[in-house]
Amino acid sequence: MYRITIVAGARPNFMKIAPIISALNKAKDDGVDLSYRLVHTGQHYDKNMSQSFFEQLAIPEPNTNLECAGGTQAEQTASILLAFEKELNSFPADLVIVVGDVTSTMACTLVAKKLNVEVAHVEGGIRSGDMTMPEEVNRIVTDSIADYFFTTSELANKNLLEEGKAENQLFLVGNTMIDTLLNNKNRFYKPSIWKALNLKAQQYIVLTMHRPANVDEEHNLEVMLNEILNQTKDLPIVFPAHPRTQKILSQLDVDTKRLCIVEPLSYLEFNYLVQHSKAVITDSGGITEETSIMNIPCLTLRDNTERPETIQLGTNELVGTNPENLKPYLDMLFKGQWKQTQSIPFWDGKTAERIVNVITKKLIKN
Repeated sequence: MYRITIVAGARPNFMKIAPIISALNKAKDDGVDLSYRLVHTGQHYDKNMSQSFFEQLAIPEPNTNLECAGGTQAEQTASILLAFEKELNSFPADLVIVVGDVTSTMACTLVAKKLNVEVAHVEGGIRSGDMTMPEEVNRIVTDSIADYFFTTSELANKNLLEEGKAENQLFLVGNTMIDTLLNNKNRFYKPSIWKALNLKAQQYIVLTMHRPANVDEEHNLEVMLNEILNQTKDLPIVFPAHPRTQKILSQLDVDTKRLCIVEPLSYLEFNYLVQHSKAVITDSGGITEETSIMNIPCLTLRDNTERPETIQLGTNELVGTNPENLKPYLDMLFKGQWKQTQSIPFWDGKTAERIVNVITKKLIKN
């Protein structure tokens, strides 16, 4: 029996593991002698940021929740290290699968390797080059000691090869987030705010901001929000905001008549909102992937990206963190001159099948 432990810790992880679990279940049904254990580190604990994802994406209840929520980066890392070590000692694994670039990804990789357990990193090799991002540190540490890498692009493979990885450790499989998006597209549904805000298709803009560089400095956030409002004509700006960000927003001098601050939305509701929007303004990496596949214009409020394929082949543009950069991009949007998405290799909804095929054909030692 080949034993796999799958780690999920934060909202983006849940979208990435759902299709992998589905593909593992199919492999088991087909007679592959494997078992898996799902570990939720508890890094995100808001119901819409964790529990609803398990319900909506048909992810089984985790075998355990390590409940490592809150605290500083160091405190959370230490909490996950201690809890996951106990988990792996109690339930040994032949392979630990980590996804993405959150604290849980790095911490659980560290524990597994200390216990001589092989690690596969789903979404390995992506790089922003920005060491001020906690996610970049997590990626680099994870990839420096992981054994296998399921990658989203040729560039990710190139990054890993340049960092000394061997060809036989790399598997270009695509993007499991896109599997989840395509698998659930016909299940998206209107959030309750649709009617409450009197929203109409293609007549509003979705805004998401969560990166400390954008939301923690109040003056910068205020200037950015006012510039967004100044350059978006009379369209409502729908901003699903984390409670921590909402608290900061309440102290700013921003006209809230068009800025509609709402609670975080579930996966199926949020993507309905994105799918029917005129555009998305964001500082999230994952949303740039989803908007590209849905062919929705995306303006990214960052100075760098670890997902350049969303710019080269998708609908994403890197606007930067200077509010003055917004105007030409929004002018282009309102003139109807935004680029259309092109086909991104392997982002076809079959990534999880390819991952499990590699596990069953190459990683399980017969």
